Amino acid sequence: MIQKADRLNDVKEYYFSKKLREVAALKNAGKPVINIAIGSPDLHPSANVIEAIQKAVELPNAHQYQSYQGIPELREGMSQFYKEKYNVILDSATEILPLMGSKEGIMHISLAFLNKGDAVLIPDPGYPTYASVTNLVEAKAVFYNLNAENNWLPNFEEIEKNDLTRVKIMWVNYPHMPTGAVATKEDFKQLIAFAKKHNILIVNDNPYSFILNDNPLSILEVEDAKEVAIELNSLSKTFNMAGWRVGMVVGDAQIIKTILEVKSNMDSGMFLGIQKGAVEAFKLSNDWFQKQNKIYQERRTLVWKIFDALNCTYDTSIGGLFVWAKIPAGENSEAITDRLLYEKDVFITPGTIFGSNGEGYIRASLCVDVAALNEVLKRITA
Repeated sequence: MIQKADRLNDVKEYYFSKKLREVAALKNAGKPVINIAIGSPDLHPSANVIEAIQKAVELPNAHQYQSYQGIPELREGMSQFYKEKYNVILDSATEILPLMGSKEGIMHISLAFLNKGDAVLIPDPGYPTYASVTNLVEAKAVFYNLNAENNWLPNFEEIEKNDLTRVKIMWVNYPHMPTGAVATKEDFKQLIAFAKKHNILIVNDNPYSFILNDNPLSILEVEDAKEVAIELNSLSKTFNMAGWRVGMVVGDAQIIKTILEVKSNMDSGMFLGIQKGAVEAFKLSNDWFQKQNKIYQERRTLVWKIFDALNCTYDTSIGGLFVWAKIPAGENSEAITDRLLYEKDVFITPGTIFGSNGEGYIRASLCVDVAALNEVLKRITA
């Protein structure tokens, strides 16, 4: 038998990849499982976006290879979006690199800057892909604690107790997934100062800015942030285009050029129609976000009721695409979610998949319609 690569020894299959097979098996066996675990938007993109991709299919060059850097029109749309929404000026030719979803950017950035044995600061709780990609490139994951007492923000005094000499990248994610916590501009200033002090590249993963959040921010709004920080962003959540796989990494031209050295060896460009659709998404007015958020507000109210029924507590001031809730003392996150799955036919996320600091919490998604959420509430209170 051909043996798998050593780099996979410290990498597990993604939790949702494995758990969704189990959920599918339960459904196939006749169980009416309702999934409120996954952050995959169920709402549709704008009609303008759909029309643009349909028209693009008929273009003479629609089915040819496309530029590794995306069409100029797409980069210009991304640049204008950052200017209007974040007051950040980006050179569309050199400081923006479109991605096939920001998740691939995590791998590209890691391959571009990490050598075997380098260290990476990773939030706990945080997106599991940061750690798995770090392991895949044979770097060392150094987890830093986030907790409710510090509003799920980094404690730099605690982090500096570690040996940071080999740390090259620090992953941050605000608005934060899974907790929904937001960082202020002052918080970002502290991050930039920390990065300059220790010569670390900060990567802010920023796909949730416009979901139930009144003050969208980019880390690049901080003066001179481009010296030590880049940002990932995505159309997946903002514009309901998760399956389209459109994202971007933005920042200093030399850093973007280095990432392109990896990306250009990994794919052959994004389908033209998808790029054309994305261009139209960036033209949408603020009415788009307001309508989306009105739907999410109604759903969030029901999720709060579901958590009330489970005797959980949560922060009503936090936005985002999820609700992060603290379970009753003495309970176990995975035990609760398994009990809900097997006894109530409700699939919800245990906080432990996001790190050890996720124990004691569960997470529900707002990507579920009102009828389904009402049914979940009915089942839990029955």
